[in-house]
Formats: sequence, structure tokens, C-alpha cells
Amino acid sequence: MTRLTVELKKALVDQACLYQKRAYIPYSHYAVGSAVLTEDGQIYGGANIENSAYPSGLCAERVAIFKAISEGHRQIKAIAVVTSNGGSPCGACRQVMREFAALDMPVILADEQGEIVFESTMDGILPRSFGPEDLVK
Repeated sequence: MTRLTVELKKALVDQACLYQKRAYIPYSHYAVGSAVLTEDGQIYGGANIENSAYPSGLCAERVAIFKAISEGHRQIKAIAVVTSNGGSPCGACRQVMREFAALDMPVILADEQGEIVFESTMDGILPRSFGPEDLVK
């Protein structure tokens, strides 16, 4: 498992808090920010973005992950998610996280004050998951 220092956890949560403020949420009014740590120590952030055609929006977690992947990264080492109440990622986000993360990847949930309310691993939030290694090559 990636061991996160207190400082690195704070940096991830702070970045997720920053992106939470950038959320485009005219329909749900539920702002989410996320930050992912890549294998080389870079942090990418994302905010949820809604659309009047509801399925066309995107969650903050996937925005952050897709930004990292589009910049050439293939492994997410940690993720922080910030919501008003420390809410947990949806199922679609968990599956995208699983595509690019080891089972022992740290998952940090925090409220909008930056207080960590829950910590787990990828395997902890998506037990018995289906991942790339499950496909026959």
C-alpha cells in the first residue's frame, strides 16, 4: 500500500477542497472535489460537472482520474474526495478507480472543512472487484 504522510494526505485533501469550489452544480447543488496522486507524485484535481441532460455530467473522481490518464499516467496511488458531508464515491467512480489503482490504494473521504471522515483502500470500498487482470488476454 502507498503509505501517505500526514503532509501528503493534507495536500490531497486541500486540492480536493479547492476543486470542490469549482464544481458546476446548478441541478443537484452537491459539490464534489477530488484529487488523485500519480505514480510520480503529481496531483490532479477534478470537480463534478453537471449537465441539463443528466447522464452527460461527470463526477469529480472521474474528472481527476481522466485528467491524470490523459497526461500519460496509468497508475493512481491515492485519491481524496471532498463533499459537504464526507460522501462516498458512486459505483461508476469506484469501477474507474479500480481500473487504474491497486487494491491497497488509499481512499480518503473528507468534508468541506478538510476534515478526514473516513479512510480505506480500494479493496475496502469495492470488495471482490472486477479489474483488468480478470480479463483473459
